[in-house]
Amino acid sequence: MPLRWYTTVIESRDPHALARWWADALGWDYARYADDEAGVLPPWARELAPTLPFHQVPPGLCFVQVEHDKSTKNRLHLDLAPHTSDDRDAEIARLLDLGATLADVGQGPDVSWTVLADPDGNEFCVLSSREQ
Repeated sequence: MPLRWYTTVIESRDPHALARWWADALGWDYARYADDEAGVLPPWARELAPTLPFHQVPPGLCFVQVEHDKSTKNRLHLDLAPHTSDDRDAEIARLLDLGATLADVGQGPDVSWTVLADPDGNEFCVLSSREQ
């Protein structure tokens, strides 16, 4: 049987603040796990999880506390995509208003995605709009 993708873990000096930021960015639910750990889950995950086989329950994001700042480019990052009916530029502006920053990871000027960083400096991309 294959393994279940349970969560993606992101280190942070303030995991609760960063989890709340990502909950706002994604429209997901914030969850406090412990003093040094928090998470975000899709809002429908709690409802569907009991009805799905273990291996089909969707992953969330988990934020754990560390004592050091981020110092290099991520080797793993999240790609987010707006639907074709959404205003991509407005979504990027919303993320910037929430505290994201534009990031240069060497992507060049002619790419179809925008690289941003969350308040802790973790890079992520907003892709071009997608139908699926």
